[in-house]
Amino acid sequence: MLLTPITEPDYPAVVALANLAYRGTGSGASWNVETGILEGTRLTEPLLREDLAAKPNAHLLLYHDTPNGPLLGTVWLEPRQHGTWYLGLLTIHPNQQNRQLGRTLLAAAEDFARTHGARTIRMTVLQVRTPLIAWYERRGYTQTGQTEPFPYGDERFGRPLRDDLYFVVLEKELEVDAPSAVPGRSGLKDEVADVGVAVEDGLFGQFSV
Repeated sequence: MLLTPITEPDYPAVVALANLAYRGTGSGASWNVETGILEGTRLTEPLLREDLAAKPNAHLLLYHDTPNGPLLGTVWLEPRQHGTWYLGLLTIHPNQQNRQLGRTLLAAAEDFARTHGARTIRMTVLQVRTPLIAWYERRGYTQTGQTEPFPYGDERFGRPLRDDLYFVVLEKELEVDAPSAVPGRSGLKDEVADVGVAVEDGLFGQFSV
């Protein structure tokens, strides 16, 4: 698995994957699409550029099988305060999900954050996405009991189809100096490493995995 930082030529592919993973329809749709919850476009290139510019310390990492291979996944990691990092936009291309790459990408993201000083991973998930919440809980995340409001009235990331939405906060404490959870790796590098969301302050700080 190759985990690399986003560059400008990657923007169209990232936008296309986000919209497919979160809002795709039909037999090839992801298992965790937001059908019946949100509709419309999940991500546009102007919104992507806006959030990347607003958060220069964040990392939007891309997953490929090979250096020149197609984009298979993404993950957003953003350092906050006191060793807490926010994780969002964890996506795997729907036609690759039977390879169980989501858990591999999540472990790689945790390794990356840990090697850069993270002690806790934090994320926000819509409360109605119970299968997704359960998926994260099986990987060591717990609900903190905190909630955050859904940004009704802001349709930049889609139109809500329900009037009862809010976000639950999940966190996971990372083991310091733990061995890499990714087979064959003991850490990740800044440039190249082998190896659908809630609203707080922007595109990736608000609509989470």
